[in-house]
Amino acid sequence: MPNARRQISEAGAPHVEAWMRICRRLRLDLGEDVFSSWFGCLEIDAISGEDACLSVPTKFLKSWIQSHFTEKLLQVLSAEFPTVRRVTVNVRSSMRLAPQRVIGKPVTSVRTESMDRGQENEGPDSAAISVQALPVSRKIESTEADILSGSPLDRRLVFANFLVGASNQLAFAAAQRLALATPSEPLQFNPLYLHASVGLGKTHLLQAVAHAASTAKRRVIYLTAERFMYGFVAALKSQTAIAFKEKLRTIDLLVIDDIQFLQGKSIQQEFCHTLNALIDSRRQIMIASDRPPSDLESLDERVRSRLAGGLCVEIGGLDEALRIKILEARVAAAKLLHPSFEVPAPVIAYIAGAIQTNGRDLDGAINRLLAHASLNAAPLSLEMAERAIRDLVRMPEPKKIKIEDIQKLVASHFNVSRADILSSRRTATVVRPRQIAMYLAKVLTPRSLPEIGRRFGGRDHTTVLHAVRKITGLVSTDGTLSEEIELLKRMLLE
Repeated sequence: MPNARRQISEAGAPHVEAWMRICRRLRLDLGEDVFSSWFGCLEIDAISGEDACLSVPTKFLKSWIQSHFTEKLLQVLSAEFPTVRRVTVNVRSSMRLAPQRVIGKPVTSVRTESMDRGQENEGPDSAAISVQALPVSRKIESTEADILSGSPLDRRLVFANFLVGASNQLAFAAAQRLALATPSEPLQFNPLYLHASVGLGKTHLLQAVAHAASTAKRRVIYLTAERFMYGFVAALKSQTAIAFKEKLRTIDLLVIDDIQFLQGKSIQQEFCHTLNALIDSRRQIMIASDRPPSDLESLDERVRSRLAGGLCVEIGGLDEALRIKILEARVAAAKLLHPSFEVPAPVIAYIAGAIQTNGRDLDGAINRLLAHASLNAAPLSLEMAERAIRDLVRMPEPKKIKIEDIQKLVASHFNVSRADILSSRRTATVVRPRQIAMYLAKVLTPRSLPEIGRRFGGRDHTTVLHAVRKITGLVSTDGTLSEEIELLKRMLLE
């Protein structure tokens, strides 16, 4: 912290505050996921006349930001520094040889992460470690052969280890049918699209399909969305994009995980072309996400339409019987390494009732019980189990509200149509309900202002921001309107 404070002090409070406002604006306009992925390691090195010099730790981030966010950066920078007309992004070395100058003041750097987290950059490698945009396998070189070999598969994630219950039975059956299909069989559903919250088995099923198809000598590639983006950008840089696309389209099965992270107009266009080419040539596609295609607001409409055209299967939450089955399987696996490890049935039942979120939390519960049992050298009891898993017991998640539901309810309440709310009409009978619907969408959903604007007839985020501020001000002075909005909130949350 002392170094961070010294940097801020030397840069000058007004300029540091300007950079913090720029970061907040980027977060607001692009959303937390996009900001964390692409701007988490962005630093401002210097402002000199009409030029703004920024830096990132890798060539990949530089290429991506220059290709997709240069205009956005120029917009937010010029709002704070009116003289800026050009933005340059450089790759900084891991160790700086001399302090940079920001607005004529000496400063090592003004980091977004240091300001957000109040933490100091402890060493030359910490910036590289914090790059979230790169795939999990960060040491893999960006060559065409490496990318087309796919992301690494976990040998434990196979069908034999997947526990089936009422919530995932359809997804399991569809995945097995896809994996065991022969080239001569007609494709029953393409693409197969699985969606669920974290820790419910999406990745397990995707990798199980990839394992089974590979064993059957089918040409299969398993990729995360990040890895697909990484490969396409690397191919563009090495001028092998055509060969990359052609080889990707000659496979038998393409498996993509976490499609919600697919970003960038050119990347999405190429992904859509790949989908079309594979489907038209009767090649199988399997995709997973944390939400249904209709809720992927950041994806191009054509991509969402293609994804929705296959079989979409939701993997629901784990019921109690399946949670008990998972816990028993984890205990059996732990006993192979620790033969004396015993978990009484009442403890299993207690954990299954207390932890209702996902399989990862169940894994964490067994690990905690194993640690307590081995360190305390005492039989497990309910009291010990309560202490061990206390941090894993969470309150039930609130109901997820869709923007479409808000629009329908508000339209009905104010006796207008949903089409009116999405239209460009400016009459008072339509403008006020539209503003209220935008306000509720901001308050009750995690969607960003640009996403809300797109769902309200393609409006700009500034229109949404104006509506939110307008209704916020009226709620504090108009008691009748405040009561109406509270009623709408209760109806949506019921």
